[in-house]
Amino acid sequence: MLSQMQNHPKLSPNDVRLLGGKKADGYSNQLFVFQTPFGYRRMAELFTPEGEGPHPLILFLHWYEPEAHDSNRSQFVEEAVEMAKAGAICLTVETLWSDPDFFLKRTQADDMQNSLEEVVNQRRFIDFLTSQPNADLSRFALVGHDFGGMYGILTGGLDKRPTHYVIMAATPHFPDWYLYLPKLEGAAREAFLSEMSPMDPITHIPNLSPAPVFFQFGDNDLHVPIERADEFYAAANEPKEKKVYQSGHGLNDESTKDRRVWLKEKLNL
Repeated sequence: MLSQMQNHPKLSPNDVRLLGGKKADGYSNQLFVFQTPFGYRRMAELFTPEGEGPHPLILFLHWYEPEAHDSNRSQFVEEAVEMAKAGAICLTVETLWSDPDFFLKRTQADDMQNSLEEVVNQRRFIDFLTSQPNADLSRFALVGHDFGGMYGILTGGLDKRPTHYVIMAATPHFPDWYLYLPKLEGAAREAFLSEMSPMDPITHIPNLSPAPVFFQFGDNDLHVPIERADEFYAAANEPKEKKVYQSGHGLNDESTKDRRVWLKEKLNL
């Protein structure tokens, strides 16, 4: 299974279609459609700074909260604009969980194949981002919230190209959430836990080393109790940092400020 993600189909120019773009003060942005190897398409928006560079890179992977207006690639647009103005090439992308009803439509029988496809798609987004003119591949941050953080760890552990990570309100095991619905009991539950264990983010978080990892958690997160946060952090190798905020799963303004400061410092923006 993991070999399918390790040997992903490389992105070609024919897989990417530009829809349009515009220039703003200090940066420009362009909207693209990507053809996946699986027969469907995904959207992404590229934010490019002015100047010759070399420019660091940031890939943003959004969260899943179907009742939130920003449970899609729009979550990180404001941060992408700020980072582009500061000198980074940024990409915000559509994911498996951009569909508000994705969790209701799926079953545990879908989760492995969905996960394999998601990592391949993310690696192809990385192909695109790292191919940008004047990209500095030695300064490449992946920022992920919720499922974005979990799949970002899985992607990064296999891909190795990101050099820095911000992981926000992620849980260490996919079944922590994928067993919310539909309910499984007994042997079916145990079989699912066994099937997904090679994919679990906690299995891959040590593979991010030597990249620095900044974990952000909330102290009142119903989806990531503090003991899960501690388990996740303990599994990561140094260098690593963790900060727990007085917040729920969506985190708060303080976490946004800390994340932006951390990225600017680590990427020399």
